[in-house]
Amino acid sequence: MSEHYFTSRPAAAHRRQVVEFRLGDVHMALVTDTGVFSRRKVDKGTRLLLATVPPPPAGDILDLGCGYGVIGLYYAKIRPECRVHLLDVNERAVALAAENAARLGLANVRVYQGADLRPVAGCVFRLIVTNPPIRAGRSQVLALLAEARQHLAPDGVLAFVVRTNQGAKTLAEAVQAYYREVEEVGRGSGYRIYLARP
Repeated sequence: MSEHYFTSRPAAAHRRQVVEFRLGDVHMALVTDTGVFSRRKVDKGTRLLLATVPPPPAGDILDLGCGYGVIGLYYAKIRPECRVHLLDVNERAVALAAENAARLGLANVRVYQGADLRPVAGCVFRLIVTNPPIRAGRSQVLALLAEARQHLAPDGVLAFVVRTNQGAKTLAEAVQAYYREVEEVGRGSGYRIYLARP
């Protein structure tokens, strides 16, 4: 069985490669490696999330569970006036996200490693966006999504994507215990996109 990407120190041998990502007018060539989520191509859920959820016009954005950086770097590229923070538990993913930000020349990006939101303590975000690590377990994912609320601005939004067949509706219902409003705003290719407001 292969090692899970939701680990702080992947042991898998390195096999770096470049993944091409295009959405609208944006093109990014991103370095990936073994031991990170969706290393061979950008997954359909992430694509749907980016096509559905626009970034705020200004302020801070958090890509929670950033992997090699697709979501956060896309937002940083299309909204240079925003400060984009990328956070992941996986040290290999964090290193790749930082490398990809540098390769793209994005000066509005900060990258952190952590299993929760302590590395961004004191930060308040207009948008927290995540393709959460469902395979880490529902309780772990729900804890992260609940903790995210404490870091949202009053007008902020948590956006998340989940595979329909991996309990999207059930997770969205559980998230409602922590947020004033949770709504489904997109669906396709077996995924659902939700927005949660504090």
